[in-house]
Amino acid sequence: MPHSLSSEGTLEEDSVLTDAPPAIPTASDVEDKGGPGSSPGAAEDHVKAAVRLEDLFADDDEEDEEFPNSGVTDGAAQSSPPVTGPPQIAPSASLSDSGVMLAFYQRLFPFRYLFQWLNHSMKPSTDFGHREFAFTLQNDAYLRYQSFPTSDLLRKDILRLNPSRFEIGPVYTANPRDRKTLRKSTAFRPLAKELVFDIDLTDYDEIRTCCDKANICHKCWSFITMAIKVVDVALRDDFGFEHIMWVYSGRRGAHAWISDKRARNMDDQRRKAVAGYLEVIKGGAQSGKKVNVKRPLHPHVARSLEILKEHFQQDILEDQDPWARPEKAERLLQLLPDKALNDALRKKWDAVPGRPSVSKWADIDALAKAGVSKNLDRKALLEAKQDIVLEYTYPRLDVEVSKKQIHLLKSPFVVHPGTGRVCVPIDTRRADRFDPLGVPTVTELLAEIDSWDTEDKKPEPKDARKLQDYEKTSLRPYVDYFRMHVGSLLKAEQSVKREREDEDPMEF
Repeated sequence: MPHSLSSEGTLEEDSVLTDAPPAIPTASDVEDKGGPGSSPGAAEDHVKAAVRLEDLFADDDEEDEEFPNSGVTDGAAQSSPPVTGPPQIAPSASLSDSGVMLAFYQRLFPFRYLFQWLNHSMKPSTDFGHREFAFTLQNDAYLRYQSFPTSDLLRKDILRLNPSRFEIGPVYTANPRDRKTLRKSTAFRPLAKELVFDIDLTDYDEIRTCCDKANICHKCWSFITMAIKVVDVALRDDFGFEHIMWVYSGRRGAHAWISDKRARNMDDQRRKAVAGYLEVIKGGAQSGKKVNVKRPLHPHVARSLEILKEHFQQDILEDQDPWARPEKAERLLQLLPDKALNDALRKKWDAVPGRPSVSKWADIDALAKAGVSKNLDRKALLEAKQDIVLEYTYPRLDVEVSKKQIHLLKSPFVVHPGTGRVCVPIDTRRADRFDPLGVPTVTELLAEIDSWDTEDKKPEPKDARKLQDYEKTSLRPYVDYFRMHVGSLLKAEQSVKREREDEDPMEF
């Protein structure tokens, strides 16, 4: 039965959890950008104001079944009415079919590991219970300030609402659902959130030549690879962060989530300082020189330059060929410090139309050594070339995303509504091998489950552990990587807790 949703079974947890059905969203929790023509949805009766979604963003136990083959959990919770009958989804179904997303949430989404990652413990706490979630529904209605005591209740509400995606916000001083009942507005404020970074290929449109806008290919994805390498080593070596997870955005970018306790507890000023430390490229597409770093180079910049020089020759000069067109070559000349050298280079390039960027870059040193400029400052030329390498390779961060605790960011493992690809973690140990175009789509994953169940299923011993659905698909290595990351984080949190107890023992 292709992608069927079974109506039996329950979700097992690590321990008995106290579940209470979440409050029904109020009108103020729902923001609809679909307008009068929106299709009916779960929150339609509550919608009062139209708000554009983009305006709201600056953008184990092996025996436990996290992804049961069964469907919605049994129970009378208001947030999770039982599925009536197992709907069938044709193999050719598209992402626009609501049943596709419902099957994905039911069978593949790693709710338990997401809970542990955000809760920093196996037992429910306010780290999760006071966390804001925001849902984008199928009709584009937008629900903010949703919160859940446990992963089971989050799962139930997602199966009830079947959002096209959802975002993760900060941990607040009070339950986000209770914010309007508090006597003082100052009693409701953000308390903690992961430090995050956002890198988007549209910010590289002025220097990438292979694609633009939402389009990507393997050539321009190398910009993201370079950015991950530079930012990741800086966060680890310069700031001492350990629990960093990079996540593919589903189309043209990547997000970094830093879960160390020090990072989560940073106020906005400290977040701004970290973002400023990493920001080297400044200015928009129409601005002049975008790299103006002091000499001697800061150790972070010098280290970044060494990392990026390895990519400059192949990924920039050969694959992007950034100065092939005359107007682009003129941009290169504007970044060089000597007029006589520039005139000689311009003359040579005009005489050989179509000269590739690899050759033009080599011409700079060749003509400099030939003595075309009597007053050439070779140190200034070297520094200018270093700045050019940085301008064409250094990460272009959307620093506004990093500065505020209240910023919401798309959850790992949601499905990008435009591509259908899952927002999977990126293993930084193999960043060069990550293929964004090879990340599975939701329909491919559901088809893999069907193929396993109907064609590839082999006889198993009676005492063998039952495979979870994600283990039957190409999503498995990504979930396993996430599980390992979460395990490392939980271990560190427990160690910190033990140290705190040892340092401050209770006295009688």
